[in-house]
Amino acid sequence: MSYTAEAHQHDKISKTAVRKATTRPVDLKLEVVAIPVSDVDRAKNFYGGLGWRLDADFVVGDTFRVVQFTPPGSPGSIHFGKGITAAAPGSAQGLFLVVSDIEAARAELIAHGADVSNVFHRAGPGQPAIGGRDPEGRSYVSYATFSDPDGNGWLLQEITARLPGRIDSNGASYASEADLAAAMRRASVAHGEHEQRNGGLRDENWPDWYAAYMAAEQAGKPLPQ
Repeated sequence: MSYTAEAHQHDKISKTAVRKATTRPVDLKLEVVAIPVSDVDRAKNFYGGLGWRLDADFVVGDTFRVVQFTPPGSPGSIHFGKGITAAAPGSAQGLFLVVSDIEAARAELIAHGADVSNVFHRAGPGQPAIGGRDPEGRSYVSYATFSDPDGNGWLLQEITARLPGRIDSNGASYASEADLAAAMRRASVAHGEHEQRNGGLRDENWPDWYAAYMAAEQAGKPLPQ
């Protein structure tokens, strides 16, 4: 290799290394999941009846129609309609809806017409279902299920504290007012226990304690005591 060619190759390698070191990965945000339905208007009435936000209902001729709904507080949405997917109606299963209070979420869905199962939990991954919410209140292990009119299956999963690495450790964010309120209630209970451990004295720095607790809970870090 000539000196000029060698220098050029070295320059290319150096520029590539700089780009890798100074640029962050491109965001890939899951925006929409397509679900197969047999009757578009029936599905529209069902999801609208749940209180989900109707974002779009576009019709193009006789062969294409897209309806988009977004569950409350969700960054992602669902699509269904005509010409959307070739999958068999009702074949979408295991669609997760994460909630901070599974009993409250179940009650609200039932009030909006959904046939929701009783709450159950699992002692561990792959373990048999046990009736009732997890007695220890652990995240990821309490569930309830329901289906739309075609049989597409939804799974409620209660999560209040994320596993480590799932949330940016530099801060906490909440998808809705309800999620924020639930997090503040959990922090309030934990802070009351914190004050009791410290002789029952009022903690004048409770806002800082709440903030640390809520950020740690979302990031999956050890909670302050």
